[in-house]
This record gives sequence, structure tokens and C-alpha cells, in this order.
Amino acid sequence: MTGACGGEDQSVTLDVLTKKMEEFAKERNWERFHSPRNLLLALVGEVGELSEIFQWKGEVPRGLPDWEEEEKIHLGEELSDVLLYLVRLSDICGVDLGKAALRKVELNALKYPVSLSQNSANKFNNNASHGV
Repeated sequence: MTGACGGEDQSVTLDVLTKKMEEFAKERNWERFHSPRNLLLALVGEVGELSEIFQWKGEVPRGLPDWEEEEKIHLGEELSDVLLYLVRLSDICGVDLGKAALRKVELNALKYPVSLSQNSANKFNNNASHGV
């Protein structure tokens, strides 16, 4: 990973991120530290840092219109840390994250059909007749 991003109109896919993270770890000889457990703990730490950004703000409107530009940049950095650790963890575990995510969306569509879920935040299982 020698250098900055190739360009703003470059398409970013999970495959691109996976390769960049693999290269980044190889260049630093960090592969031996990238066990599933270590990556998961690092991911949890980054989620904590992301949570701190929102900790005392209460509910915030979509688009974060009242946030300073520096706050949005910081948010982007912490979101990126979470994403990059997740991508690396999935790679090390041999999970195709894109396929797994699409499968999960399909499973959620079955679990939460529009007819029972629209305008409702209630969780339910398919064996129950109403939300729990």
C-alpha cells in the first residue's frame, strides 16, 4: 500500500479493500498478529471509538447538518477503521463478506416481510403472529 488513494472516481469494492489491507499487513510483517481473535478485539475497540463520537449528542438528524466539518471527517475516519478491520477479519476467516451480507439481507427480508414489518420497529419471529 505505497501511496494514497488512486483517485476520487476510483470504484471502491470490498475486494479492493481486502487486497489493500492484505498488502498493508504484508508490507509491515503484521500478518502474524492478524489472528481472528486479535482482529475482532481491534474491531471492538474501534466500534468503541466510533460510539464515543455519538455518546453525548443524543439523537442526531440524518446527514448531520449541525456537525462541524472536522467532526464529519473524524466520523469518516472511525467508520473507516471499523470497516477495514471487518474486511480484514472476514478475509482472515475465509468469509466472502459481500456474499454473506447479501445473503443476510435476503434472510432478513424473509424474517421481516413488508406486510408485517412496515412502519414497525418491533422484532418478531416467523412463528409468532405479532411483534414481541
